[in-house]
Amino acid sequence: MNADDRHTFSLIDQPWLPARTTEGTAVELSLVEVFERAHRLANLSSDLPTQYFALIRTLLAVLHGALEGPRNLKDWEQLWGAEHLPHEVVAAYLERHRERFDLLHPYTPFFQVADLSTTKGETSELSKLIADVPNGRPFFTNRLDRRMSLSFAEAARWLVHCQAFDPSGIKSGAIGDDRVKKGKGYPIGTGWSGRLGGLLPEGRSLRETLLLNLIPRDFALTKRAHESDLPVWEHEQLGATVRPDPVVRGPIDLYTWQSRRIRLVPENGKVTRVLICNGDPVEPQNRHRDEPHTRWRRSAAQEKKSSESVVYMPREHDPERAIWRGLESILPGTAGTQRKEAAAGLTAGILEWLSLLSDDILDGDFPVQIRAIGMAYGNQNSVTDEIMDDALSLRSALLRQDATQLTGMAVGCVQAADDAARALGSLALNLAQAAGKAPPKPGAPDPASLADRTRAVELAYAELDAPFRGWLSGLGPDSDPVEEQVAWHRTACGVVRALARDLQQRAPATAWTGRRVNGYLVTAAHAALWFDRKLREALPQAFPDRAGQGASA
Repeated sequence: MNADDRHTFSLIDQPWLPARTTEGTAVELSLVEVFERAHRLANLSSDLPTQYFALIRTLLAVLHGALEGPRNLKDWEQLWGAEHLPHEVVAAYLERHRERFDLLHPYTPFFQVADLSTTKGETSELSKLIADVPNGRPFFTNRLDRRMSLSFAEAARWLVHCQAFDPSGIKSGAIGDDRVKKGKGYPIGTGWSGRLGGLLPEGRSLRETLLLNLIPRDFALTKRAHESDLPVWEHEQLGATVRPDPVVRGPIDLYTWQSRRIRLVPENGKVTRVLICNGDPVEPQNRHRDEPHTRWRRSAAQEKKSSESVVYMPREHDPERAIWRGLESILPGTAGTQRKEAAAGLTAGILEWLSLLSDDILDGDFPVQIRAIGMAYGNQNSVTDEIMDDALSLRSALLRQDATQLTGMAVGCVQAADDAARALGSLALNLAQAAGKAPPKPGAPDPASLADRTRAVELAYAELDAPFRGWLSGLGPDSDPVEEQVAWHRTACGVVRALARDLQQRAPATAWTGRRVNGYLVTAAHAALWFDRKLREALPQAFPDRAGQGASA
């Protein structure tokens, strides 16, 4: 690495991790300080949600390495019962690996290759490192500047993020990498975390968040021997080419997986340029025993290409879909588990672990937030398109394996919300057809009517979002499933009916006269009657006289 006037920046001692205390004060801390003060920190702060995800997983790798475990649930329970993390053990561990945590070390720089270079000796602007400047189109900041520089603390955070979420595409060709052709490193895929629909349980403090994600070695998540599942700094320093044994050893290996070979270029106390080359490739097929922080979907397409009879792929987040709408794949007993090898989908290993804690250790009223974080890519995964960040607050009673009545009811209420939203969409479609916005196509609604339906469904979901989250967070060990279902049906009915009234009031006079669509007369009155019927079907518990005829909306 190029000489610098400071020669060293130890992540162990120097502040580089932004955090917020439980009192709300913003601080920047070193690794030692973060573990020492974790019980008094609300959580890490970050430039992007994806950076937060990558940093938390790095801290988990440190904690796993320092504890050489935890080995089992008993060890974990002792950690949970203590007032603070075993920071002295962590500090001693970091000291043993001090050289590997120096951002500017001449031979073993953190997450980098010291002598990384290309045949032409070129380096790149920092826009290649910073994910909020995707290919010259600033989505999140306005930092595009050829003279851009980063403090060492900023550079360290973006370095961790780059290894986890760097887009695919052609990279600089490193000397010593036998995959390079004509000076170029051809695509090997995004960083590992970029392939995930990340799910991260959060507690009331950073200490709780780390422990909730600290899965013991004997938990039935992986079949591999955990002795070899170590963070990257416990292995030999990597060179420019792929590591000699690029086999995934387990979860901790993936937390610090080196998807890229990187060298930061410091100058006058700042990082001014960077070199990013291809690192270790990793295939996502059937990694559900190694990767705990994502759900999985069975892939028929991958099974056709594979010798494996069953292939699971990470289930990425849908940017258009709120996390609560996928509640079925989050709660235990409502989705496939690791034991159901032929299931259409598998829940995340971290959620299975959380379910075990909810059964045996956590109080039923313990508040847990499930954070959903992911990155969407475009143009063959070579650019950042969108970053997803959502969260769902609930009590641990909803995560218990034996809470089948409560969880089944909650999932049923998501379906009820879906049906109610579609009922509003049908109302909008029928009103548009009645108004005669555009000549109908034979046998099908016209595009203008379909657009009205889509907007109405989206509006329904937007208006139901906050009420559903609030209702779900109130479900606890003393909740009565029948009473809670009635409460949600009534809430949703009130929301959707109000939206329906607004649609009807804005309908033009021609809609009340109506017109014939596919041989049938459609008027605003018909639309109201049909909507009322659909809403009663979607939310039956909101209507005490379910067998009777209701008034129009």
